[in-house]
Amino acid sequence: MKTPYIGITDFMKPEEAERMLKFFGECGAVEAGRRLMVGVMMSYKTLHGLPTKWTAAFPAKETIKDIFISHPLAFNTLHYADYDSIDIAENIERAVSFCGPNIHALQLDMVWPSPRVIREFRERHPWIQIVLQGNSKAMDTVVNDPLRFVNYLWAYHDNIDYVLLDKSMGKGLGMDALALREFARVIAKSIPTIGIAFAGGLGPDTLDLLDPLIAEFPNLSIDAQGKLRPSGNALDPIDWRMAELYLQRALAKF
Repeated sequence: MKTPYIGITDFMKPEEAERMLKFFGECGAVEAGRRLMVGVMMSYKTLHGLPTKWTAAFPAKETIKDIFISHPLAFNTLHYADYDSIDIAENIERAVSFCGPNIHALQLDMVWPSPRVIREFRERHPWIQIVLQGNSKAMDTVVNDPLRFVNYLWAYHDNIDYVLLDKSMGKGLGMDALALREFARVIAKSIPTIGIAFAGGLGPDTLDLLDPLIAEFPNLSIDAQGKLRPSGNALDPIDWRMAELYLQRALAKF
């Protein structure tokens, strides 16, 4: 069984990671058996220094190694976003080169990237876990059919550790837990070695969205992004008091 995580995406500074990991531990993370996904964003454009609206919202790539601090509760994860799948093999290698020795996982925010490329990356970096984002575009590819989704997922199952069911993609859109539950059921039955994570509009005041899922998937993982700001806009900085409330209330639910 994969160790479940509670995620926060959009860390920008090492002191933010230190604060959240300390708080996470004080709230009983060890007893809950969960790690904190310290999520840092990078995209194809920010990797290559190209103009994008996300430039100010993502940390400079040279600083990522400092954000990924060594801590027993940390699940340091680079979220690499490229929905056009440009030179994936070369670019994910370059992306992780900025992460330093404390990276634990790479999340692929892509649409069904090449399974061969992912397998070869895994062979070169067996210590880096892989989270594959099952986003709205990936689900549209299979006309939102859970069985077709799992048929696609089978091509990766030996080389990924988690699949993130996420139709919001950082926009703060509230998840349809009943719809995602159908995907999770088929994944759990067909590929039980893969950890299942959920995202979509989660924050300190919206964790009830998980209620239809927790009883059936007690070891689920979650990630939050947009709803950790009063504005709900991922271009704005995280409100770290909101992030603390999210962690405290999420741990209480599990």
